[in-house]
Amino acid sequence: MNWDQIEGRWTEMKGKARASWGELTDDELDQIGGKRDQLVGKLQQKYGLAKEEAERKADKWADEQ
Repeated sequence: MNWDQIEGRWTEMKGKARASWGELTDDELDQIGGKRDQLVGKLQQKYGLAKEEAERKADKWADEQ
């Protein structure tokens, strides 16, 4: 699924994101709003990932949806 689709369906995608990244709070998921750059930033912050690794994980997650 591409990021435009994820952003458009974010309400239903939040549960899947929460299942993948349990450290993200509901408020943080609301702030992300399906935006790739926001998700990447939160993954970096919460999980201590480098930007490239966070981008890889976010894109892999999107591809699996």
